[in-house]
This record gives sequence, structure tokens and C-alpha cells, in this order.
Amino acid sequence: MRKIVKRCEKLTFFGVVGEGGTVTYHRMKGFNEITVNRNPIEYSRQYVDEEFEQSDVVGYSPSISFSFDQFCDDAVHMDLAGIAEGELVGDAAIRSIVIVDLTQTGESENSHPAVKRDFSVIYDREGDSMEAYTYSGNFKVKGEKVFGVALSQDAWETCTFTEA
Repeated sequence: MRKIVKRCEKLTFFGVVGEGGTVTYHRMKGFNEITVNRNPIEYSRQYVDEEFEQSDVVGYSPSISFSFDQFCDDAVHMDLAGIAEGELVGDAAIRSIVIVDLTQTGESENSHPAVKRDFSVIYDREGDSMEAYTYSGNFKVKGEKVFGVALSQDAWETCTFTEA
């Protein structure tokens, strides 16, 4: 029997930079949206001997649209709000995101295949809800995909990432 993959089986972790520059990957909780957009780059042309246009995909420029309700004492929310409120730019607004696929098993217990990538945090809006203070924007690609394995010792509240 076929099993559908539930959204909650693809967990997303945000790299929060701590003291001494160490990065801890915290699960992204309280998010209303975490949508991966592939944003293909196309090469389109029409040849004089054909009535139609041809297109080829020549690259991708992935982004992740996000929206979250801000919670107190959440490391991810505090870091993201700090980027927005401090209007950080350049390298100060780059963070790593790890996406863990819980539907596949890794080599050991509590490990699963994962992909890590650096993104620039680009804010669009904040405070547009009456019920909760919200932030929204996009994470735009800033580096290559890194394939590896994620491991958690705390029921996937945080994870460690090891490159394959």
C-alpha cells in the first residue's frame, strides 16, 4: 500500500550562530509557511523555421518563502527578528538551513538523510496579523547544496549535520 508523505515528515532546521561562532540547528517551529520555490532559469528561443518557441532549463535559483508567528524565547524567532529589526545586510543576514527527510532512514538510529544550504534572509513584511505578531519573507539561495545526514539526540528539537 502506498503511503503519503506528510508535511511534518520533512523537518526544517535553522542555523543559529552562538557564542564563539558555533552554529546550532534548531527546528523551525511556529511557521505558517515554509515553501520551497525552485525558480528555474530558462533559455527560450524561436527558430525561423519553426512556429513554436523552445525552452530549456539552464539553472535554478531556489528560494524558500516563509511566515511565522513570533514566540518568546525561541532561538530561531529571536535570530530572525534580530535580522529584520536590525536591518542586517550582506554576510550578517546569511544563515544555513537543513531540511531533514524523516521518511528515509540513515545509517544509524535517529539519523536521516538531509540537505544543507546557505540562504540570505530577505524580509517582506512584519506585524500584518491581529492575532499574533508575524514576520514573512524569503530565504534566497546563497550557496550550493550540501548532502549529508542529520542526527538528533533530543527528539528533533535540534540536529547536527554531517556532510556525506
